[in-house]
Amino acid sequence: MGAEAAKSVDSTRSGSPGARRRSRADGSRVSAREHVITDRTLIAAVQKANGFGKRAFDVVSSLAGLLVLSPALLTVALLIWAQDGGPAIYGHKRIGRQGRTFKCWKFRSMVRKGDEVLAAHLATNPEAEKEWIATQKLSDDPRVTMIGRFIRKTSLDELPQLWNVLFGEMSVIGPRPIVRSELDRYGKDRRFYLLVRPGITGLWQVSGRSSTTYSRRVELDRLYVESWSYAQDAEILLRTPLAVLKGDGAV
Repeated sequence: MGAEAAKSVDSTRSGSPGARRRSRADGSRVSAREHVITDRTLIAAVQKANGFGKRAFDVVSSLAGLLVLSPALLTVALLIWAQDGGPAIYGHKRIGRQGRTFKCWKFRSMVRKGDEVLAAHLATNPEAEKEWIATQKLSDDPRVTMIGRFIRKTSLDELPQLWNVLFGEMSVIGPRPIVRSELDRYGKDRRFYLLVRPGITGLWQVSGRSSTTYSRRVELDRLYVESWSYAQDAEILLRTPLAVLKGDGAV
């Protein structure tokens, strides 16, 4: 997807009026030269974010995490299975780098046939429907089990994603893994979700998680990709344990 960003750079060299001047988000104008610099910076950031150093860190950390956390993984899996006899882990289709679809693994935190429960709840609860449309989350989700609330609050439900990291489908740190249907809501920002691997944690996750608005989440994911650096990843990694312990925005 770096080619997509490069294409944007090349477009500024054409003679089209749109290539000479473009609009910023705040309505001000941006020159072709400024646009070229911005996109060149983005290309450099994306190349580093997809580079050997970050991938090597992902492989080492995911292997270490799976080994060290194996007792916790087994305990959570057994508790979920004992609750209703259903599968402990489920895979939900998400969109990753270069638009590839993959199964994002999580511990099951919801009742079985959760989609039917959600549809019935939204049909009879206008306030919940408004919240779902605005954030794609519910502060009082009827699908979430008692064990599910605990593993969500502590982010234990996301530990199986270490397998996704090991297999190269995700990164330890990155934008949120999203479903394909969400892409249409993002407009021009959709490309930022296709340029790098999605992450288990990220800028959004340490900045309030579900307590932030939907548009703010997208903004944080975009900012992460645009300004990617090892220093930023290190800061997010250091902030993640505190965010988990505080439970900010966890639902």
